[in-house]
Amino acid sequence: MRKRALSPIRIMLMVLMLPVTTIGIAVGVYLRTSEFEHDEALLHLIALAGCNAVENIVPGPFVAGGPGYHKRNDPDGDGVACDTRSVVFEPSAPPQHTEAPAARRVGTAKFVRP
Repeated sequence: MRKRALSPIRIMLMVLMLPVTTIGIAVGVYLRTSEFEHDEALLHLIALAGCNAVENIVPGPFVAGGPGYHKRNDPDGDGVACDTRSVVFEPSAPPQHTEAPAARRVGTAKFVRP
C-alpha cells in the first residue's frame, strides 16, 4: 500500500494536476461570491480573455456595469465593450518626424546619483 502511494507516476500526476485544481477552486469561489448570477459570472470571467473569446459564446456589445464588460475591451471609452461596429481612427495631424534620441552612455540613468 505504501509503495503504491509513493509511486513516482502518482506523485507526478498530483503535481501536474495542482494548477487545474487551483483554477477550479478559484472559479468556484468567484461564482459563489460574484454579484452576477452563475451564468453571467462565468461570461464575465470568459470576457477577461478578450472579445474574440466571449463572442464565440455570446455575441453582442456589453455595457458598463453589466456582465462581460471590462474597460480594456472598450477601446473608445464609450461604455460599450466588444461592439461590432468598426471604429475608424482619423489622424488629427500628420505625424511629426522627431530626432533620434542621443546615444546612451554609462552613468546617465535618472536613478543613479553622481
